[in-house]
Amino acid sequence: MNNKNGKVGMIILICVIAVIVIVFIWGLSINNSLIGAKETIRQNQAEIDNQLKRRADLIPNLVNSVKGVASQEQKIVDSVTSARANMVKGDTQDRLNANADLTKNVNLIVENYPEIKSDKAFVSLMDELSETENKIAYANKKYNDEVASYNKKNKTFPNSMIAGMFNHEESKYLEVTETQKELPEVKF
Repeated sequence: MNNKNGKVGMIILICVIAVIVIVFIWGLSINNSLIGAKETIRQNQAEIDNQLKRRADLIPNLVNSVKGVASQEQKIVDSVTSARANMVKGDTQDRLNANADLTKNVNLIVENYPEIKSDKAFVSLMDELSETENKIAYANKKYNDEVASYNKKNKTFPNSMIAGMFNHEESKYLEVTETQKELPEVKF
C-alpha cells in the first residue's frame, strides 16, 4: 500500500507542478500581449508626431508663398509661424492643439488674400497640407482604436488580474478640444 500511495502522491505532485507551469506561461503570455498592445499605441503616437512634423515642415514653404502676396500683413504671417513653432513642442495633445490654431491661421490668410489661391506653389502646398491633415486624422483614429483595444484587454477578466500584477495602466485617448471642434470658415 505504501508503494501505491507513493505513486499517487508523485502523480498529484507532477499534476500540481504542471498546472503551476501552465498558469505561469499563461500569465506571461497575457503580459506579453499587453506589452505588445502598449508598444502599438506608442508606434501610433509616433506616427501622429511624424505627420505633425511633416505639416510643420510644410509651413515655412507656405509662409514664403504667402509673404509675397501678404507682406503688409506681418501679424498673420507671424501667427502662422508661431503656431508652427508650437507644433513641435509639448506632448501629442499640445501639438494637435497647435495644429488646430495653424489651420485657423491659414484659413484667415486664404480669406484675406484670395489672389494667392491662383498661385501654383500655394495650391500645391495647400494640397499637401490637406493630404497631411487626412493622414493626421487617420493616425488619430488608429491611435484611439489601439488605445481602445489595449484598454479592453487590460480591463477584461482574467487579463485584468495579470495587468494588475504587472502594473499595466489604462491608456489615454487623444481627445478633441473645444477649439478643434470649431469648424473653420473658408471663403473663396
